[in-house]
Amino acid sequence: MDAFSMILSLLCGVALFLYGMQLMGDGLKSVAGNKLEMLLYKLTSTPIKGLLLGTGVTSVIQSSSATSVMVIGFVNSGMMKLKQAIGIVIGSNIGTSITGWILCLSYIDGSNGIARLLSSATISAVVAIAGILIKMLAKRTVHKNIGNIMMGFAILMVGMQMMSSAVSPLRDSKVFTEAITMFSNPALGVLLGIVMTAVLQSASASVGILQALSVTGVISFGIAFPMLLGIGVGSSCPVLISAIGANRNGKRTSLIYLLDHIFGLIVCSLLFYGLHAVFHFTFINAIVNPVIIAAVNSAIRILTAVLLYPLMGQLERVAKYLIKDSAEELEDMADSADFDLLEERLLVSPALALSQSNRVIKGMSRKVRKNVGRALNLIHEYSEKRFEKVQRKEDLIDKYESKVGNYLMLLSRQAMDSKQTRQVTMNMRAIGDLERIGDYASNIARVTNQIQEEKIQFSEDAMRDLNVLIEAEREIVNSTIYSYQEHDLETAIRMKPLAAVISSLCEILKTRHIGRVSRGECDMKQGAVFDELLNSFERIASHCVAISGIVRREYQSNPDFHVHSAKAQELTQEQYEALYREFLSKYDVVSQEERPLSLEAESVQ
Repeated sequence: MDAFSMILSLLCGVALFLYGMQLMGDGLKSVAGNKLEMLLYKLTSTPIKGLLLGTGVTSVIQSSSATSVMVIGFVNSGMMKLKQAIGIVIGSNIGTSITGWILCLSYIDGSNGIARLLSSATISAVVAIAGILIKMLAKRTVHKNIGNIMMGFAILMVGMQMMSSAVSPLRDSKVFTEAITMFSNPALGVLLGIVMTAVLQSASASVGILQALSVTGVISFGIAFPMLLGIGVGSSCPVLISAIGANRNGKRTSLIYLLDHIFGLIVCSLLFYGLHAVFHFTFINAIVNPVIIAAVNSAIRILTAVLLYPLMGQLERVAKYLIKDSAEELEDMADSADFDLLEERLLVSPALALSQSNRVIKGMSRKVRKNVGRALNLIHEYSEKRFEKVQRKEDLIDKYESKVGNYLMLLSRQAMDSKQTRQVTMNMRAIGDLERIGDYASNIARVTNQIQEEKIQFSEDAMRDLNVLIEAEREIVNSTIYSYQEHDLETAIRMKPLAAVISSLCEILKTRHIGRVSRGECDMKQGAVFDELLNSFERIASHCVAISGIVRREYQSNPDFHVHSAKAQELTQEQYEALYREFLSKYDVVSQEERPLSLEAESVQ
């Protein structure tokens, strides 16, 4: 076989090996559905559980990179903490060494008896036939996926056999023998392992090639050992690439994967070569076979995990030191500190649990008030950085609703008196309305982004009207949040007439803008975004009334649980009309002809 054919055959074997491994892994993940992801997410309460889980899951899907990429996704989304991810990442490096043992099956051969039945050719043929029959005849998707697993395994084995067959003539090549002995230099061996794995994007494929080369009889322990150390470091490349675009913790998770292998490289090198300098190991020049390579690979990964396990805390600190938090992320972490108050152990004491949830909801209300202010500021002072901050804080507000809502649902299952039950109901209402206000603030920000990108400009009259409405919107949000936090009835009862004024102004300003569009002073695109802004203003005001209603119910002797449909008013008709006229005069953009004739019908609830 000439050199070109040998290289072509080797690359073909590598391609089949990689495809077979991917097919097998994808089939396994499809059969398990989302169970593997959920296992990774749920069963990581302790480091040892994370380590064992990472080992188990990676043994199944045959890819430490795939496991680590899933974990990066969880950490990036905030579903998993960085310290939970460390154990899984370390365990995944043990799990990936199982592939080497599977590949040893491809070197089982024989001409008769049991050896023949267990030969790689027989195993591959039986598995391939069974796999294709299942894939062709099965009707259920899960069975078809099982067929894919079997086909993937068979293709993997065939690819391994092709690699072995391609390199077997090298056993008689003096040029190859001389070239490979260069890598008995540990530094060159590590470098070769890193480069080979970085190119192939698979540690399993690199180990497979090393096992295939070992059949030539020229791979000694001194050559294989540093290459295996380098293969571990090289396998970090796809994980590091997957973290591009992730947040700081996502990047830290990928860095931990790299640090794990660098730690293994340094420690195993120092241990082995240090002991070799003292005891002069004779087996360093011994020829290795695929089984020995698989065993050494597993030993390196297990030893690294055992030594790193007690150092997980330090590993996390190193990752945080190397990838520091930005000022925005430090602010987000401070904002999220409220979640620590929702301690599930306090649920057995409803009074304490309610007190904690109230504190967290007040924190949520402060963030909602600030984010509405940020969104309104974007109308006049837009910047991409400020826009992104509004969206980031909206994600935080959504997290508040989820965390507090789940906590209150758990609390509602406890034995409580009628007052506590009413408070839980009111809190559920409050977080729902606060979250909706946050949504509309985010929508205002998105409209300002559209205005910026499409270079939309309002007329002077439209901006004048809008500025007055913005000030009214600031007042109702700030006053509502103040009344909720301070349980201030006097402020709370003013919100309904103020919201009615905002609603009236929105309708009048929409009519005015339609007139400007019809006269050609503004175009339809301007009209659409103007209308969307006013709709968001009106809905925010509506939810402010609902929140102020919660404060009003606190002062009633027999509160109505259904806050949104409650009809009771603390103001007389005369008081209501007086406040309405006060706010209408304060935010005076309405001509005498446009003023509503009746105030009795004005309501946003």
